[in-house]
Amino acid sequence: MLDTPIKDQLRSYLTNLRHDITLEASLDDSDKAQEMHALVEDITALSDRITTRLITDGPRAPAFRIRRTDSDEAVTFAAIPMGHEFTSLVLALLQIGGHPPKIEAEMVEQIRGLKGPLRFETYMSLSCQNCPDVVQALNAMAALNPDIEHTAIDGALFQQEVTERNIMTVPQIYLNGEPFASGRMDVEAIVSKLDTGSASRKAEQLSEKAPFEVLIVGAGPAGAAAAVYDARKGIRTGIVGERFGGQVLDTMAIENYISVPETEGPKLAAALEKHVRSYEVDITTGQRATALIPAAEPGGLHEIRFESGAVMRSRSVILAPGARWRAMNVPGEDAYRNKGVAYCPHCDGPLFKSKRVAVIGGGNSGVEAAIDLAGLASEVTLLEFADVLRADSVLQDKLFSLPNVRVIMNAQTTEVEGDGTRVTALAYRDRPTGTPQKIELEGIFVQIGLVPNTEWLWDSVALTERGEIVVDTHNATSVPGIFAAGDATTTPFKQIIVATGEGAKAGLSAFDYLIRLPAAGALAAAAE
Repeated sequence: MLDTPIKDQLRSYLTNLRHDITLEASLDDSDKAQEMHALVEDITALSDRITTRLITDGPRAPAFRIRRTDSDEAVTFAAIPMGHEFTSLVLALLQIGGHPPKIEAEMVEQIRGLKGPLRFETYMSLSCQNCPDVVQALNAMAALNPDIEHTAIDGALFQQEVTERNIMTVPQIYLNGEPFASGRMDVEAIVSKLDTGSASRKAEQLSEKAPFEVLIVGAGPAGAAAAVYDARKGIRTGIVGERFGGQVLDTMAIENYISVPETEGPKLAAALEKHVRSYEVDITTGQRATALIPAAEPGGLHEIRFESGAVMRSRSVILAPGARWRAMNVPGEDAYRNKGVAYCPHCDGPLFKSKRVAVIGGGNSGVEAAIDLAGLASEVTLLEFADVLRADSVLQDKLFSLPNVRVIMNAQTTEVEGDGTRVTALAYRDRPTGTPQKIELEGIFVQIGLVPNTEWLWDSVALTERGEIVVDTHNATSVPGIFAAGDATTTPFKQIIVATGEGAKAGLSAFDYLIRLPAAGALAAAAE
């Protein structure tokens, strides 16, 4: 199952086990069960601290449970955790075996104080780049608290469960048999949802922080670059965002980041975070900004307010909130979001195996999505509003070579239809004739561009009609001391490498602004 280089690497990791662990495998007679059995046997052979036991009373098969032999800490994989989830497997082995997870001490104590039983189930797909964060977070919590159980379930392997629970997007988390949350979450977000008082305590702690010289709002490529450049100048630098990496985390293949021929979004996001953490940068995640209150005069403190109630202050601010997928804004889209309407083909595509799906949008993202889905779905229909596709010619050639894909031009989506629980059809209008049309299907993947995350800035800085932050060549906004970079600005070409460069420019511009302010006690005076 595992090749020799992987075995050698895993054997090295397993020397960090502090406790014996048992792999309890529940198998059936399927081909996947044989693969799982081979995987379990390969792992067992790599360490004297690991034993294997076949069981017949497991709730799912095929599945295997990683249990600390002398106690109750355990996690379960109802999956063959390869691909994106192989790291989740390695971490689970180590953490159940006593190797401490990389979680701050305060959070560890908070997790250990949670009262159970808390039985988590995460439905995921092996091609989902968002799922490992959730799986790894819940596995780490289960390793720290015996009252917490976690099972990671491959939706493609347990299609009947997916259908019965009407799961149409991943990651999807259940707690004690009831829906708990969906989408990417880290340990802090999960614990905050379980311990409602933790969010307010966190907000109080953030509000008590001393003012920054530069505070970066947004932790994607632009924000990360700005943080590195300003921290290298030796000024008090903070970066705050909902998640480190931003939309890069939702990007699968990246092949145009110069000097890196090929990588994946989560890997690049992890590298960005590692680089930022190598400097003295105050990093805060899990916070959504809701308002910017500019300083009354140059050199004063700008104020950022957050959904949690936290308030942070800084002499200069760099706005890098990024963008999100553009919605179709048609009847039925919101009602059937995550019930057939999806925005990430890599994450949710496996849930639509052998089903009929549509892709909205004929740019590179849309055509790439249609190509990917063609290998899973029984039928893929791509709808483009214009009379030509905008994707690169090489992608179009591949698209038109696929036998289960059809392309409809001049199609204006008018409604998403469903039966109350899931999508059943997509209505559109033929633009030249005005004739209404309908496609019966089970899934719709929307790939029609981006919308800047700037709704909270309309009263603070100048924005275009499309909501983009207006910046000059130095990344300055309409307000002195406030700069901006990345996909949320008027800078053309929404590319990762462009955002990174613009973030560096914004960081340098913020520093240049600060050194031209009155120096003597300016920050202390502004804080009073």
